[in-house]
Amino acid sequence: MSILPKEFAAYIAPQCDRCAFIQAYLSERNVSTVVLPIAGKKHIYVNFPKEQYNAQFKIKTVLAHYDRVEGSPGANDNSAANFCLMNWAVRLQTRNSFHNVRLLFSDGEELGMHEQGAFALAALFKRLGITHDDVYVFDCMGRGTVPILAKTHIPLGAPYAFRKRYAALEHRAENLLRRSGVARWLSLPFAYSDNAGFIACGIPSVAITMLPDNEANEYRRALMREKALENFVTNHTVAHDAFDVLAEKPATEKLQNLLPETWQRLHSLQDDEQSLTPQSFAVFAAILDALAEEKA
Repeated sequence: MSILPKEFAAYIAPQCDRCAFIQAYLSERNVSTVVLPIAGKKHIYVNFPKEQYNAQFKIKTVLAHYDRVEGSPGANDNSAANFCLMNWAVRLQTRNSFHNVRLLFSDGEELGMHEQGAFALAALFKRLGITHDDVYVFDCMGRGTVPILAKTHIPLGAPYAFRKRYAALEHRAENLLRRSGVARWLSLPFAYSDNAGFIACGIPSVAITMLPDNEANEYRRALMREKALENFVTNHTVAHDAFDVLAEKPATEKLQNLLPETWQRLHSLQDDEQSLTPQSFAVFAAILDALAEEKA
C-alpha cells in the first residue's frame, strides 16, 4: 500500500499549477502562506505563528524547489520533498513550543546559478541583512533511505569568515543527521541545487538529497575509482543541469554511466510516481522533526 497522499497524482499531473496547489493544500489544513514575487519567480513563504520563534536562537531557513523540468512528472525532483515539507508545515503549525523554522518553496531551481530563483531570493535576504540563518536545501528526497549531505568545495578565494561560517553550518548539518536516528548517512558530491544561489550571494547553505543504499555504495566506489567523476558531477550547474547529465557529449558517456540510477531518471518521464520508495518519506520526516528541535 502506497503512503503517498491521494493528492500526489494530481500534483505531478502535467497541467498542475503547483504554486496554487501548495497554497491550497496548506490553507485547507490551516497553514497560512504568501507568494513572494521576485525577479519573475513565485516563491511560497509559510507564515507560522510569531510565538513559534525565539530570538535567542538561530532561524533555520528550509527550502525545496517546486518547479520541474517541462515534460517530466518530477515525482522525485522535487514533488516528494514538497509533500513531506507540506505535511511538516502542518505539524509545525500545531506545535506548542518554538521551532524557529523559516520555510519556503522556491521557484526556478531548474535554471543556471545566476538565473536561479534562489539567487534572487538570496540577494533579497542579503539586502535585508538576513545572512546568519542556517540554510538547508532539500532536493530529490523520494528514493532510498541514505541521506546524502552535499560535499561542497568552497573556492579558495572566499573570505575566511564565510568559510568559517560554512564549516560550522556543515558541522551542524552532520549532527542533525546523526540526531535524526537515520541508520546511515554519507557526505558525497552532488550537483548544486538552490544552495548554489545562496552560496553565490555569500550566505552559507547546505544541500541534502537521498539515495538507495546500493546506489550510494556504488557511487562512493565509483568516486574512488574515477577521479574525474566528482568534477563532472559538481560542475553541472547550468540551465537544466542540476542533476541532468544525460545530454552530454559522447566523450562523457563513461562518467554518465557511473551516476546513480536515481539521478539518471531525473528530468525525464522515468521520474514518476512508481520510481519512489515509501521508506524515504519516513526518513525525511525524521530529519525534519529533528531540525525543528534543533536549538543553536
